[in-house]
Amino acid sequence: MGLTAVPDDQLATIVTTLEMTRKPPLRPLPPSPFRLNRWARPSADAYRALFRRIGAPWLWFSRLAMPEDDLLAIIHDPAIEIYAATDPRGIEVGMVELDFRHDAACELSYFGLIPELAGHGHGRWLMSEAMARCWRPGVARVVVHTCTLDHPSALNFYRAQGFVAIKRTVETFADPRIAGLLPADLAPHIPLLANRR
Repeated sequence: MGLTAVPDDQLATIVTTLEMTRKPPLRPLPPSPFRLNRWARPSADAYRALFRRIGAPWLWFSRLAMPEDDLLAIIHDPAIEIYAATDPRGIEVGMVELDFRHDAACELSYFGLIPELAGHGHGRWLMSEAMARCWRPGVARVVVHTCTLDHPSALNFYRAQGFVAIKRTVETFADPRIAGLLPADLAPHIPLLANRR
């Protein structure tokens, strides 16, 4: 057994890939105050604002670092479907992004609610809505990835929804707080090592 040093300006995470190969049975859920609506061709700024609101505590950064043209090429691709969860006032409070670019598969690329909604059962509602949109004719497999930087309950949540873990990989990347993509005081549970001296 050995340890691998990670430079102070880098982060390392274990990514777990999970899959579902059968449509889950419909489960009755309590009514929700939220709605999930297709978000057709969002602007890069609007998309990034919601992405940041949902993912900043978990250091989601990939879409923040992308050049705008590259981001728009993805989020405006006809095989990518983006849905915004909105509250009764119409304010976006969550996101589901589905990638249908691979034959017979759907990748649940991004899934989340703003941190204030965590732990109140809204994730089950959002997943039920996501599954209704993932499982369409021709889809034989739904895939999702989570990592050790994500919400501590994320992996168990996906497993409870019927996903099965199939692979683990290690990912390293530049700490997005050092690059200025996210504020330095975010994610205090993940130490910012580069500024410790």
